[in-house]
Amino acid sequence: MAIVRRKHTKKKQALQFTATCGSGLESLVEEEIISFGGRETTTSPGAVSWTGTLESAYRACLWSRCASRVLLELSRFDAADPDILYRQAGRILWDEHFDQEATFAVFTTLVDAKITHSQYASLRVKDAIVDQFRKRFGKRPTVDTYQPAVRFHLHINGVKATLSLDLSGDSLHRRGYRNTGGEAPLKETLAAALIQLSGFLPQLDQNSYLLDPMCGSGTLLIEAALKLNNSAPGLLRKHFGFMGWQKHDPRLWDRLIKEALELEEGGVPEEMPQIIGYDADPRVVAAARQNVIAAGLRGMITIRQRQLAHLQCPGARGFIITNPPYGDRLSEKQAVKYLYRFLGERFRAEFKGWQLAFFTGNPDLAEMLKLPWQERHKLFNGPIRCQLLVGGADAEQAVPETAPFPWTLAPVSEAGPAEDFANRLRKNCQIRLPWAEEEGISCFRIYDRDIPEYNLSVDLYEEWVHVQEYAPPSTVSEEKAAERFNLALQSLRQVLEVPHSRIFIKTRKKQKGKEQYQKKAKTTKQEKKAAPLLIVREGGCRFLVNFTDYLDTGLFLDHRRTRAFIGRQAQGLSFLNLFGYTGSATVFAARGGASATTTVDISDKYLQRAQANLSLNGYGGPLHQTVEADCLEWLRRERSRYGLIFVDPPTFSNARHRKTTFDIQSDHQDLLELAMQRLARKGLLVFSTNFRKFKLAPELSEQFLVEEITETTLPPDFARKPPIHRCWTFRHPLEEQEEAEQF
Repeated sequence: MAIVRRKHTKKKQALQFTATCGSGLESLVEEEIISFGGRETTTSPGAVSWTGTLESAYRACLWSRCASRVLLELSRFDAADPDILYRQAGRILWDEHFDQEATFAVFTTLVDAKITHSQYASLRVKDAIVDQFRKRFGKRPTVDTYQPAVRFHLHINGVKATLSLDLSGDSLHRRGYRNTGGEAPLKETLAAALIQLSGFLPQLDQNSYLLDPMCGSGTLLIEAALKLNNSAPGLLRKHFGFMGWQKHDPRLWDRLIKEALELEEGGVPEEMPQIIGYDADPRVVAAARQNVIAAGLRGMITIRQRQLAHLQCPGARGFIITNPPYGDRLSEKQAVKYLYRFLGERFRAEFKGWQLAFFTGNPDLAEMLKLPWQERHKLFNGPIRCQLLVGGADAEQAVPETAPFPWTLAPVSEAGPAEDFANRLRKNCQIRLPWAEEEGISCFRIYDRDIPEYNLSVDLYEEWVHVQEYAPPSTVSEEKAAERFNLALQSLRQVLEVPHSRIFIKTRKKQKGKEQYQKKAKTTKQEKKAAPLLIVREGGCRFLVNFTDYLDTGLFLDHRRTRAFIGRQAQGLSFLNLFGYTGSATVFAARGGASATTTVDISDKYLQRAQANLSLNGYGGPLHQTVEADCLEWLRRERSRYGLIFVDPPTFSNARHRKTTFDIQSDHQDLLELAMQRLARKGLLVFSTNFRKFKLAPELSEQFLVEEITETTLPPDFARKPPIHRCWTFRHPLEEQEEAEQF
């Protein structure tokens, strides 16, 4: 009987692949690879390797939401030096992967490698490829590092080298829908990972909301919608690296594309959650809307321009996910700190029952939100170490409306120290405390040098007492003045029943030259222990005050009515704040509905406080600019016009930033004429000065419509003679307005 020998076919060797990813995303990518049919997966920092078929790699290119690249391993070898690398690369038959008519590029990553220069390593592999083609076919392919037909990747760890074909081509985070982004757009792969790690997706339905209050280019919301829509993230891409590869299987790829389209069509939930994004920058909002349209999600995502100050809860159940500014630069850190604080308070107050996923590169500042985070995921955004924090808000965490501090006066007792001062202080408080409570005022003056022997002023800032001692006249000795001051402090503590820890003391004297902007020397232990910045309220706004470092606290109480007036005038107008100081008037203008604000000051420290004050009230972004500049010089080169301008210059300035001095009496005419050139034809300029001997140049009244409004801007707690400040409004003459309208 004849023996029939069967021909044994060689079993096809499994292919080896690696998907690269951001640090911290390895477990998510591994789950994806297993779902694509990958076997024998192994993870290493920033990479997941597996054994599988070409189909598993194609699925990874089409469906992976978190991987950056998909690599097909071609060869492994030891490469202790560039010459060995050249020889080993030359053993690969390169014409099996591309021909001499195609362009190619080689990119290298090194980890503790003997070869220390990645570009030189890429060059040696390129030489090996080119030399092989020239030797075998007499013609070499062209290198194109910008858009090669095929892309190869060399990875060397120590002496262990791996040469791979990049099947993805461009990084997989380039989905194809984002044309533009913000200053630091979040990569789509990282955004998809944040959505996945937040745990929100399974809970989203037609009765819930997904909201990003600082959405930037909209990437987080788009990635969430693509996942909910069961859309393959690679469907919008026009090119992959394998499309220029000799062994590409078009039939397999077409089948996977058809399958993805069918799944997308049949996988759309009947009722999607409402997906909403807000951003303070109108240009970014326009870009986000374009990205939404490009992703085919126009009817699923709503993007609007909105400041964080106007964030409101849209429904009973929902989820916030956001990637706010990190405060990378020191100058931004304070503003970002109070932006986080505002978001935390708004979330706890209005979003009860909601959950928040907060991604930040500054986890320490994230504690300002004051939320009990249930989950923390350590990730990287590029080189920045970040955390994704997930938590929720409930009724117990809600921020109650803070009531004004309940100041009460101690019962009248036997005569104490400085009896006449104590009686006047008590009398003033009996008038001022009920008035402040009725008006909703929490920061006000209760004593203002009423008695010549007690030359000090006393202000209440919420529960804190701010005492300013003025230099005694030459007729009073320093010893006598110090004795009176100490007696006044004893009376103050007794009448108000206030401990030492809540009293802050400063001594005012006439300052010269550079002394104006210098920090005040801390002289007491109490001052050294005091918190540098505290928060007080005024007119629905909140402000940071410093009771220890400078003579001024950061909030001029005599301008309380002026700020309120500016807030009432600001609706729909662009606002310019010259000599803006800590930006308190800017905050009122923003809250009053100003379309945009610009705050100019020569001091960067003041402007940082102004940015922090804006953030504390939920305002920021390019519509609220701060400019570090000399105001006169800035006005000479500025060309924009503003509907509302506030000018509140110092009486005298000889700051180190300037070669010349500023004197309010001699320089105000030039200042105001320049400022009026920047005022819109129907605009309003408010000018104020604290110089008691000031005289307005008569030429200004000849050029402009000028009205003094000092009486209406002086609060009752500062109604003493002469007034602490004087204030005027300026407008362009009506004839010029009518002439302009005709043209």
